[in-house]
Formats: sequence, C-alpha cells, structure tokens
Amino acid sequence: MDIYLVGGAVRDALMAPASVSSACAHVDRDWVVVGATPQAMQDLGYLPVGRDFPVFLHPDTKEEYALARTERKTAPGYHGFAFQAAPGVTLEEDLARRDLTINAMAIAAGEAQDPVRAKLIDPFGGLRDLQARVLRHVTGAFAEDPVRILRLARFAARFPDFSVAPETETLMRDMVAAGEVDHLVPERVWQELSRGLMEQRPSRMFAVLRACGALERLLPEVDRLWGVPQRAEYHPEVDTGVHLMMVLDMSARLQAELPVRFACLCHDLGKGTTPPDQLPRHIGHEERSARLLKGVCERWRVPRESRELADVVAREHGNIHRSGTLGPAALVRLLERCDALRRPERFQDALVACECDARGRLGHSDSVYPQRPRLLAALDAARSVDTQAVVNGMAQRAGGAVPQGPDIAKAIHTARVEALARVFTSIALG
Repeated sequence: MDIYLVGGAVRDALMAPASVSSACAHVDRDWVVVGATPQAMQDLGYLPVGRDFPVFLHPDTKEEYALARTERKTAPGYHGFAFQAAPGVTLEEDLARRDLTINAMAIAAGEAQDPVRAKLIDPFGGLRDLQARVLRHVTGAFAEDPVRILRLARFAARFPDFSVAPETETLMRDMVAAGEVDHLVPERVWQELSRGLMEQRPSRMFAVLRACGALERLLPEVDRLWGVPQRAEYHPEVDTGVHLMMVLDMSARLQAELPVRFACLCHDLGKGTTPPDQLPRHIGHEERSARLLKGVCERWRVPRESRELADVVAREHGNIHRSGTLGPAALVRLLERCDALRRPERFQDALVACECDARGRLGHSDSVYPQRPRLLAALDAARSVDTQAVVNGMAQRAGGAVPQGPDIAKAIHTARVEALARVFTSIALG
C-alpha cells in the first residue's frame, strides 16, 4: 500500500507566494492510497465516509484518504458515473481522471512535509502549466463531467493571471454545444458558482463561462447584459455587462460575504429586458430584476439568506443611491421597505452591495459612498425609538383604552420620523 499527497496541496506548495493569496491557499490536504482495499483501510482504523466512492478518514488526523480510482460516464449529469477502486488501479490512472493538469500532480507521503523539495510525480505536465500560468484539461475525460467547466472557471477567478489553454476552450465549447451543461445538478451549479463568487476576481469566472457559451445556458439573465447600454453620465463604462463585472470585483476588493456578492451579481438583471426604444434609460428595471432573480434562485436552489438579500438590493438599490436627497419621512419608509428595523444586519449587507454598485463604475473605484453612513445613522435613530413607550403614551392619552394595531403602527412610524428629523437637524447644525 502506497500513499500520496495529491491535488491542490501540491499545486499551492509549488506556486510562488506572490502568485496566490493566503485566502486562496488550500489548508486541507487530499491523499490517494494505491494498492489497498476498503477492508484493508478499515482494518487499519480508517473510517469510511464516501458515499459514491471509497473515501476514508485517518484515525488520528481525520484527513481524507481516497482509494485510487478510475471513472467512466454512464448517464448524463454528475451522478451518472461509475467509479472503480481496486488494488490494481495505478496512481497515474487516478491522476488521469482529474480536471486540470495543475491539479494532477502528486508526491509520496513520506516527502509531504517538504513538497517543494520532494520528487514530483507529474505525468501530465502540471508543473509546466503551473509555471506558464495555464489552465489545461488533463485528458479527454474532462468532457465527461460538465461540472468541470464550472470548476475551471472558478480556478480562473482564483488565479486571474492564468489563461485557459486553447484546446481546453475548444473542448468546453464543444461540451456546451452538445448540451452537457443542460444536465447539471442544481446543487453542484450553486456550489461552484458560490465558490467562484468568493474568489479574488469573480469576473474571471463569468468571462470564462461566457467565452465557451456556458453562461448563456446557465445564467441567460446575466449573459444578456453584455451589449446593453446605460447612460454614460452615470456609467462611463456604458456596457451593463462590463459594469456588472466591475461591481463583482469591487465586492471582492471589499471582502464582502457571499450573500452580498450574489446580490451584486443579480442587482441589474432587469436591464437585460429593457425595451430597445427606452435605451439607454432603464425605467423600472428594479422590479424586473427582482422577478428575474426569483427564477434564478429557483433554478439553482439558492439558499434563503442570499436570495432574500438579493431581492432587497434588486428592488431598492436605486432608492438607496438616491437616499441623500430623501427627508426623514422618506428615509423611514425606505427602512421599513427594507425591513431594516427588524433585520439591521441584512440592511448593512445591502448597503455594502450598493456601495459595490456605486464604485463598480469606470473612474469611481476609489469614490466615497456617503449614503452608507447616512443610512446607518438613520437606522440607529429609528431603532432608538422606544416602541413600548409610544404604546403606553397612546393608552394614557386614551384613558387606558387599548390602542388598535393600525394606530400603533402609525404612531411608531411618526415617532421614528421625528427621531430622524432631530438627528439630521443636529448633524446639519454641527
């Protein structure tokens, strides 16, 4: 039985420190075991955890150890694969089933403490491609799993200075044309998209998906944004698709959380359905964006936290941008529509997404976004209102009668407007 360190841990150890940020570096290590059986692994104390193929947890470190295996496609989609793990499967056969050459390198377990000086097992030229900054598929087996298109696009976002090998681009286009991405499992699509959104340059993921035609099949609502003009006085970059990519990269620059980045992705979907005779204006695109967002979330089973934040941002980002001109009453109505008083943390995330939108424009990447601190001050003022005191005051004035729900809501709204008026008057006087 022989054990090897494989995949991302080997790749990242071989990369120069300046080429990959610590946020992207793999901390988990993957191991491949050659010449063993599932029973032999269990006899050594390894705990079986693999559902689709034999993977085991080390009895002490709890790291994953997988038996060397081959795979073949049996049906469309990710789950349509048959895996063979037997003592006769070689390390090279296992590496051959991997996605990219830079992920198909290995070193013996005994040398894992110093991967840079270890003897590299590299049958498919992964080190060469790593040095040349190229993302290249290992073998034609890449075409058997359409998830690999998404994985490659995600790696392009992680390593933005890497190019995609021309033959790999051609293969991905052929896969899309053959309808391979139409059979992807929703959970896998969201898994890869969400990971790509969290990389250091998310725009690269979408550029790769768009180049091979996969974006049109997976996210047509996003794909149609390229070529749609916007008013140049507000958007010097003009093209809506270009703007969207700038917004996504700004979300990475601000180290935003996943729900914020997803909200950035979907905030302007409605601009892709603006009637041509209205261009370059996009009247009512916010509501159209929210409707299209619903379809995206249902298709790819987007988690509720991301879905709900994206809906708030899609509907209200225009009003948030214009909030500097709003008076206390309008500000309270905006806070209420965003449910900011009950969910202040989500509202703060919405403001981050709106700042990304404002700064994701040509020449505005370093601009300040005063709407964010102003709205946070407004929220603090509105939340400072003692609602129980308002209710008690109403009852006292009514001689002890219990006030009705609509009357309570109106009184609390008024108290919040008055609180904002005092705060902003104080700010103006100061």
